Amino acid sequence: MSGDADLARVGDLFADRTRSRILLSLLDGRELAAGVLADEAGVSRSTASAHLSRLVDGGLLVVRSQGRNRWFRLAGPHVGELVERLAAFAPREESRSLRSATRAERLRTARTCYDHFAGRLGVAIMGSLLEHGYVVGGDGLFHGGDAHGNAGHAGGDRPASAGHELDYRLTAPGREFLHRMDIRIPEGSRRPEIRYCIDWTETRHHLAGAAGSAVRDRFLRAGWAERLPLYRAIRVTPSGSDALEEWFGIDWAAVSTTAPPRY
Repeated sequence: MSGDADLARVGDLFADRTRSRILLSLLDGRELAAGVLADEAGVSRSTASAHLSRLVDGGLLVVRSQGRNRWFRLAGPHVGELVERLAAFAPREESRSLRSATRAERLRTARTCYDHFAGRLGVAIMGSLLEHGYVVGGDGLFHGGDAHGNAGHAGGDRPASAGHELDYRLTAPGREFLHRMDIRIPEGSRRPEIRYCIDWTETRHHLAGAAGSAVRDRFLRAGWAERLPLYRAIRVTPSGSDALEEWFGIDWAAVSTTAPPRY
């Protein structure tokens, strides 16, 4: 017979700052070399190797070997969701330099959350889809619960929710809108079209699921957004700013420098 879940064993994997930084570095779904992860975590190659081995053994990472090189990625979307949930509970790390402050601001502005957009960019896109009636089922806002973490209203959100409490749905006009944008959701996929995450920096909902992934892919493919060397950070290009205005009615210059509007 099996006993209770051994939460301590999983918690121990996150209890080290180096391992936590490695996991955050991989949160955009990419596969990165061991040396790159060592640089992101700010440790030596040998130190990173020991931590990477523990994360692989713990089932949080998978590794691919190519010659003398090793490449690592999260073991799946479920690990990305777990990391994002923990990030929602974690206190903000104090910025001790201009570089770290700039890094934090870029992540708040636009980043990836596994395979979809997050930060101000992610919640602005979600807000626009709701405002235009392309997605229905909620208002895009986080409704805080009581002192025990219970939902604030029937069917409402819970802190660091995985996105199961609300039933967001893509409408027929929304499907046509995505088609006009040349955003293709794979047919026959078992993955839900629309899911959401409670964005841990903006405390609002951003678009996830198959649609969220397809939107991100369209932006990257069109050159409307590009990855920055900083892990997970995204830069909206000038053509991307124009696309956000044309398709979503989003004034990116305003949104990227202030908190997003409460749709």
